[in-house]
Amino acid sequence: MTHLKVVRLLLRYLYDCFTRQFKLLISLIGMMLLVACARPDASHPPDHPFDPYERQNRKVHAFNLGVDRALIRPASKGYSNFLPDDIETAIGRFAFNLAIPSDVVNNVLQGNMKGAIQDTFRFAVNTTVGLGGFFDPATEMGLPQPTDTDFGETLYVWGAREGAYVELPLLGPGTERDTWGKAVDLFTNPLTYVLESPENLYGTAASVSSGLSNRGRYSDTIDSILYESADSYAQSRSIYLQNRRFELGKGVDDTYLDPYSDPYEDPYDE
Repeated sequence: MTHLKVVRLLLRYLYDCFTRQFKLLISLIGMMLLVACARPDASHPPDHPFDPYERQNRKVHAFNLGVDRALIRPASKGYSNFLPDDIETAIGRFAFNLAIPSDVVNNVLQGNMKGAIQDTFRFAVNTTVGLGGFFDPATEMGLPQPTDTDFGETLYVWGAREGAYVELPLLGPGTERDTWGKAVDLFTNPLTYVLESPENLYGTAASVSSGLSNRGRYSDTIDSILYESADSYAQSRSIYLQNRRFELGKGVDDTYLDPYSDPYEDPYDE
């Protein structure tokens, strides 16, 4: 399958996204998710994270620490030491490029047509001229940076509540809203449907490879949070919620105080 054919199939899929059946399905999913996320009651302190599942979350956090210590951490270090930096970077670009069609769909659902068009052009350029995304000629040509969005952000645009903080096995920190978003994002990438096996698995393999690379590259920072913090669970929760709210453009009134956040800069502290 040629690169141009992949681009044409993407454009055809985006047209199908506007059909009545697709929009009706997304609307029904959206309405269910809008009411599914819990919210704190009036007695909840506004300067603390909403974490009613803390006991279960800490058990999952302990499990994730065990998996990281025994498997992911040593594997990532060996992987990063084995692969040259240029190859790691190229694989990361390839994985990111294969995820752009999902960003396009989410931009459409958010009503951000400008972002959808910009991401489509970036995907087309990097898939063809950039040899599938291993190179990034789109940036060299001065095209806008990718939106890098997801269905969790789509739910935010639709007005869904953040919900409670949750930590997922292997996937790590999240919120109820972002957990629903991750589940839906498994089905929003059109390449999953237009590419045949085993080509449709390339994106998953590249994402795993990119994740190992990032774990190895930022090992010192991640280790300081997970293994050197007074409470790695509270520290991870604080950093995730602050960064996620910053990504979504929320203001300083949405932050909370955390007793374990002193060594780190608060992105809302201006």
